[in-house]
Amino acid sequence: MKMKEMWLIFAILSAVFAAATSILAKIGIEGVDSNLATAIRTMVVLLMAWGMVFLTHSQGGISSITPKSWLFLILSGFATGASLLCSFYALKIGEVNKVVPIDKCSLVLTILFAASS
Repeated sequence: MKMKEMWLIFAILSAVFAAATSILAKIGIEGVDSNLATAIRTMVVLLMAWGMVFLTHSQGGISSITPKSWLFLILSGFATGASLLCSFYALKIGEVNKVVPIDKCSLVLTILFAASS
């Protein structure tokens, strides 16, 4: 498979990991405050992300990020944080088989947002 076509493999892996995330989170959040659970999970993601940056020697690209890219990456971070906080709280108080399908409505919303931009 050519590098150009690798997106499909990574998209499928993303879906698999996202599915595992919800189940693992529901099990892990039992007896834990949802905000604390979100912070712990986020720390793991942070360590993994920076680990990949240094593993692939990408850290030099920080200086070439444009102000527009900084703004949208920061806004994306806030949206991710808000999504995680809401998702973990919903998982904490709800059933995973009811929370996840609603959470995955983000697919439809993404298509609508992308079509309108």
